[in-house]
Order: sequence, then C-alpha cells, then structure tokens
Amino acid sequence: MAAAALVLLAGCENEEISSMGTEMFNSDGDSLGTIKLSEQPEGIKFEVALEGLEAGEHGVHIHQNPECEGPEFITAGEHYNPDNKQHGLLNPEGAHLGDLQNIVAESDGKAQAELMGPKLTLKKGAKNSLFFKGGTSIIITEKADDGMSQPAGESGARIACGKITEKEALRKDKKKVEIEAKP
Repeated sequence: MAAAALVLLAGCENEEISSMGTEMFNSDGDSLGTIKLSEQPEGIKFEVALEGLEAGEHGVHIHQNPECEGPEFITAGEHYNPDNKQHGLLNPEGAHLGDLQNIVAESDGKAQAELMGPKLTLKKGAKNSLFFKGGTSIIITEKADDGMSQPAGESGARIACGKITEKEALRKDKKKVEIEAKP
C-alpha cells in the first residue's frame, strides 16, 4: 500500500495545478484564514474566507515575490505587473495584473468574497502565471485601494500575506493523496 501511495505522489508533481489554497497570516504570524485560487476560462477566481481583520474595506493585490516576511511584508516586493502598466482598476491605461478588487470586513472582522484576476493563470510556464519566477504572494492592505493612485492605490500598510507557490500547492495535494491512499 505504501508503494501505491508513492506512485500516486510521484504523479502529482507532473500534473497541472488548477486550484490551490493559500493560508493568510497577519504581521504577528497568526492565521487569518485562506484564499482559494481556481483556474477559470477568464482568469483566476479568488475565494476569500478571512477573519480577524479591522472592519471596513481592504485592498487586495498579487505581489511579485513568494515571500511573506513580517511584520511589514516588504519581501513580497511590488505588485505583479509583467506588462508594465499603471496601478489601479480604474486607470484608463490599464491596471497591474496584480490589482484585484477590494474586500469588505464586517463588524465581526470576517471577510468573504469572490474576486477575479483576469488574464492570470496557475499554468506553470504560461504567460501571466502566478508561479512566475518561483511564485508570487497575495497581500491584504489596511485600507481600500482607491483604484487610481500610484503606485499602490493609497491603501496603507500591508497587514496580511500568503504565498502562492507551486511547492505550496503540491504539498497540499500530496497530503490529500496520502490520506486517500490509506486503507
């Protein structure tokens, strides 16, 4: 049975990733929940399920590095912007690919939302892949993104971060396969 599990695990590494989840952490290293990413014909759908946020609107952006070193998450780098566009979903000259819609945390600190990242993909090696140069990260900011101001929408400090890496996606898939392979 162990051999069968190893065979199944080996197969996971060559499969395309069509969905994954990333755990989001605040600057203290506490988990705030997850954001599930899934490949759609028009891009990536982000399903947000977080708690522990301040009530109100918060900006959400994909950043160019798969790093989440707190407390300020500067290691995540700048917004994911392979086409060298201007910032902001309202910008008439086009937005960064990493610019996503704002989310709203209710008075209890919970935020649930579905966001779309048009033109983004989880396909390794493809144009606009979130696995670009080893991966990317997703950042939540303390305030809403105004959709126009350069370079980051006047959205305040980075308050939460989650890594988007192929290794992270495969690690979670391997756990699932190992559980399914047990008698």
